[in-house]
Amino acid sequence: MKAANKRMRPTLRSVLGRGHLNVALLAVGLVGVSLTVLGVLALQVYANHNLHLIARSITYTVEAAVVFDDRVAANEALALIASTEEVADAKVFNNDGEQLAHWQRNDSGMLAHLETLVATTLLDEPVNLPIHHQQQKVGHIELIGQGRSLLLFLLGGLGGILLCMVLSAVIALYLSRRLLGDIVRPLRGLASVAHAARRERRFDRRVPEAPIAELNELGNDFNALLDELEVWHSHLQSENQTLAHQASHDSLTGLPNRAFFEGRLSRCLRNAARQQDHLAVLFLDSDHFKQINDSLGHAVGDEVLISVADRIRAQLREHDLVARLGGDEFAVLLTPLHSREDAELIAEKIVASMKLPVQLDSGSSIATSLSVGIAYYPVDGTDPASLLDAADAAMYQAKRKRRGQWQVAQTERSAAEIKNRS
Repeated sequence: MKAANKRMRPTLRSVLGRGHLNVALLAVGLVGVSLTVLGVLALQVYANHNLHLIARSITYTVEAAVVFDDRVAANEALALIASTEEVADAKVFNNDGEQLAHWQRNDSGMLAHLETLVATTLLDEPVNLPIHHQQQKVGHIELIGQGRSLLLFLLGGLGGILLCMVLSAVIALYLSRRLLGDIVRPLRGLASVAHAARRERRFDRRVPEAPIAELNELGNDFNALLDELEVWHSHLQSENQTLAHQASHDSLTGLPNRAFFEGRLSRCLRNAARQQDHLAVLFLDSDHFKQINDSLGHAVGDEVLISVADRIRAQLREHDLVARLGGDEFAVLLTPLHSREDAELIAEKIVASMKLPVQLDSGSSIATSLSVGIAYYPVDGTDPASLLDAADAAMYQAKRKRRGQWQVAQTERSAAEIKNRS
């Protein structure tokens, strides 16, 4: 339904184009009709006056024939004048009312019928003038005019109106296209920028200048609005990024949190299952951290955790991930893993990095260590929970043996694999 409504709605170009064309045709039509009517009225007066002059000329010409009652001379004289003038019918009568002469134009066809119709409509009734001889009436004539001049004028007027309307339509279309270019182009540019801002969030685009003052002012206001939207969008993106980082990272150390780590571990496990790769999870716990918190305070504990996080991160490869799970517990994801020796080497480096005392802001130093448990995929677990549990158990086993060491998980599958190797 929406698509159908969209197709039915006319464009601004078509609306303005039709409007200009209709106005131009109406104006030309009204002017043409007005001029034609005025011309017909003027020609009507002229034709009636001319018809009376023709009648007067005929009375002078047939005067002698009427006096002598000469029908032949009267017909010749009548035909001589009537045939050369716009006369449709002419009759000459004597005083007794007898017809002495009669002349009638013998034109036929549609044009003659139209001429008669125009003459009947626009010209006077048959002109009736007396014939005088020596100041005495000797007869009279009856004359009916021909409407050829009026018909030709009407046809010419209609042709002129049609020609002017065609020329006006062409000129109106040309001028409307020029005007439409000045109107439609800025509006299309504004619509394009608005669509880009709404659909693609492209707040960096701007509406170009327009030649029409009102449209240019509209574009400037829209650009100012886009400036504000761009600032607001940048601020919102920054806040969203900050909130997303805060939701997935530890505020103290800046490391990813447990949720982030488990999500990454789940994806890496799926990839490893598809590609039959190996990976390792390290579970790390700071030794004697509770004693540090209780004896020296949480501020010193926080300094120790930050230093521990930095030292762990410094021992990892580019694609490895370290996260703070909570309290003094950390986890490391090693992927891709080519051999167990790589994981054990990294665990050894992490343990060794803690041999140097942690320098505090107060200038003093404090010694601490890390116990590390290592679990391998797929031997020690195939899902995040089982791998973390295996690494956690290995870490506690390392603590029980001697703190500040690393220990590989000893699950049933790993024990069976070691037995098979031996």
